[in-house]
Amino acid sequence: MRNTASKRRRQNIGYTVGATVGLICLIVYLLPGQERLHVRGPMNIGHEGFKCTSCHMPAGGTIRQQLQAIVSYWFGRRATPVDFGHKDVTNEVCLGCHERSNDRHPVYRFLEPRFAKARETIQSQFCISCHLEHQGKRVTLQATTYCVNCHEETKVKKDPLNISHEQLIAQKHWDTCLGCHDFHGNHVMKTKRVVEDAWDPAQIRAYFDGRSSPYPKEIYHKAKKEENNG
Repeated sequence: MRNTASKRRRQNIGYTVGATVGLICLIVYLLPGQERLHVRGPMNIGHEGFKCTSCHMPAGGTIRQQLQAIVSYWFGRRATPVDFGHKDVTNEVCLGCHERSNDRHPVYRFLEPRFAKARETIQSQFCISCHLEHQGKRVTLQATTYCVNCHEETKVKKDPLNISHEQLIAQKHWDTCLGCHDFHGNHVMKTKRVVEDAWDPAQIRAYFDGRSSPYPKEIYHKAKKEENNG
């Protein structure tokens, strides 16, 4: 009996020490300034100086309330799930810095019925479908030919190109689109008139990956946080 009690006491001490060490590690892990310990990967181009809290807003309620709500959702006692710890990063968070009146492809436009194919194929209604964070890139969507999802029937009256848009579409030259057009329309530039003058798809891909931009440096609108940082 004495040996059993002694063994149980050692086990309890071990559990207590283990739980205490685990709790201390968790506290250190979550301390402000220790984000590097749990960040998922390098920040994307332009976001290098951001803190986690620039995008990851605290979820509502206390941890206990969040856990209670999650358990209630699991057991069907509430209709919707809740965020735990931090809110999901949504379009609204991105648009807090990047909303522009001149955007040629605002995310809300992709919610229209005519863009159902694009939503199904590349989830174009979400910023993170093209700009997934913590990848160390500028654009994380791999393909540079995504224009095919919406523009297969595009026709331009008095087409200014030396090879018409209609011809390029018929020949499936979707890799030429971004050689003449800036997707969001934020770079100050004149649209090219000669297809052969378009930027090479390899340059566009390199730009996506974070290397130098082939587009003009002058832009219409800086991101709001850039403005605040001077």
